[in-house]
Amino acid sequence: MPTLLEKINTPEDLRGLTPEQLPQLASELRAFLVESVSKTGGHLSSNLGTVELTVALHYVFNTPQDKLVWDVGHQTYVHKILTGRREAMKGLRMAGGISGFPKRSESPYDTFGTGHSSTSISAALGMAAAAQLAGSESRAVAIIGDGAMTGGMAFEALNNAGAMDANLLVILNDNDMSISKPVGALNNYLAKLMSGRFYAKVRSKSESILKGMPQMLEFAKRAEEHVKGMVTPSTLFEEFGFNYIGPIDGHDLDVLVTTLQNIRQLQGPQFLHIVTQKGKGYIRAEQDCILYHGVGKFDPVSGIQPKGAAKPTYTHVFGDWLCDMAAADEKLVAITPAMCEGSGMVEFSERFPERYFDVGIAEQHALTFAAGLACDGYKPVVAIYSTFLQRAYDQLIHDIAIQNLPVLLAIDRGGLVGADGATHAGSFDLSFLRCIPNMTVMTPADENECRQMLYTAYRMDTPTAVRYPRGVGPGFKPRAEMVALPVGKGELRRSGKKIAILAFGSMLAPALSAAETLDATVANMRFVKPLDTALIQQLAREHDLLVTVEENVIQGGAGSAVSECLAQHGLTNPVMLLGLPDAFIEHGDPAKMLSECGLDAAGIVASVRQKYPE
Repeated sequence: MPTLLEKINTPEDLRGLTPEQLPQLASELRAFLVESVSKTGGHLSSNLGTVELTVALHYVFNTPQDKLVWDVGHQTYVHKILTGRREAMKGLRMAGGISGFPKRSESPYDTFGTGHSSTSISAALGMAAAAQLAGSESRAVAIIGDGAMTGGMAFEALNNAGAMDANLLVILNDNDMSISKPVGALNNYLAKLMSGRFYAKVRSKSESILKGMPQMLEFAKRAEEHVKGMVTPSTLFEEFGFNYIGPIDGHDLDVLVTTLQNIRQLQGPQFLHIVTQKGKGYIRAEQDCILYHGVGKFDPVSGIQPKGAAKPTYTHVFGDWLCDMAAADEKLVAITPAMCEGSGMVEFSERFPERYFDVGIAEQHALTFAAGLACDGYKPVVAIYSTFLQRAYDQLIHDIAIQNLPVLLAIDRGGLVGADGATHAGSFDLSFLRCIPNMTVMTPADENECRQMLYTAYRMDTPTAVRYPRGVGPGFKPRAEMVALPVGKGELRRSGKKIAILAFGSMLAPALSAAETLDATVANMRFVKPLDTALIQQLAREHDLLVTVEENVIQGGAGSAVSECLAQHGLTNPVMLLGLPDAFIEHGDPAKMLSECGLDAAGIVASVRQKYPE
């Protein structure tokens, strides 16, 4: 006999169930999630925590006419399962398979792409305004995690929404007890009461009656705020102009469904605060939700097993250098926008807690905060993913570069990132960094070079960036001794004939391999800015063809800088620019993705042979 889940292919099927059947469906979804993600890898803890919420939303709202915007989008696996993609979960985050985030081109139920955080309220408000302009009764719902609420953009949207009368519902999924105390029966009861039409009608009527008595109206409003404030943390959101409801138990389907049904009848901006547990229903994830946040393949019975010694990743190299440098210089301070584990800063945060600053998901603030520290004599190191640095571009220019402040950007995830896809790929940083005055931009080719470049950058008294890829490098053990590299100088790594390959960062290894076939010269350029112009001119004089290779878009990237250098010095050598294409590259296996872009050894050889056949 088929399970309830096997009968659900669309939200219409879900809405055909009785309320009493929903807990069983939630249980089946949870079991399916663990089994499915254990085979594909992906985000597990956050999705286990939103099972009941997702069921209730699709049960109450008329999706996709009613719009759901998820923030951050990695908590949408149940949403995907309930909207016709249950079988497609077998290919989650794989080449040709479905994305790990909402994607408009994938399904009409994915109303907005949300790979980055704190965007949902703005997008949903736009949809609510569009419905209002069109005279539509459709509703817009933003589901935002408590971490994403630390982003300034979320508060900008709240401020705007509170001044409008659009029918917007914001659901705060508080899964870390970071805002409120544990909820109970009283709060659940009050949520039902305050979301009900009777309460709203009485509130509206009372206001109209008391308008002729301003003092009584003001007293009534104050009394209402006081009563609600005694049992709910409503003041902040009420001041933004929202009707605050909650907090409620986000795993109680009866309360969720009743509350959402009531809210759907209300007009204007509404704010529902729910409390959930990350990893809910899978004991291993409940006990360690961070370990089970983003997982590879694992056995659901035995759980994630510790791995043996492996080559250190670039992230680990950065973390080790950060601790060593902090021990040598008490002026070093480290900043992360909510990516302590991902950026390799756990040990630093434990050893130097007074010099560790997690500013939340607030990249703009992170850079200007660093600028303020630098103004008063400290040496800030900002550990940030390439894709997240994009969100703080103005601050990098306006607050750091113009003032020529000594802020070091340790840029992780430069280049392609595999399963996380286009929203998380660091495809553009070399292009947008090298055009900024006062910036120095370095691209390490191996683990030891990464350590030495971080040291080199730290010793400079100007804005610097060290940009390195995700994962492990070619296997060069970092030397404990830190030696500053000559700024703006590359190195020759292989001498050949006719063809010179100018490799930047991670592309040195495939360039050296390709050079064996081509008998080409290879230069490890090291610096994107300033370029080693003397080396470029030398290579141009001694070779027939120059080939630049970078894990960055070709437009405006390191290869473009080489072409500009040649033109500036009147050199007319043919130049082949190899890099990422003018397209957003979807998720898949990183090695295969690079191969498809022609950025492995075979691809470099094939491109050169086409241009310069033997």
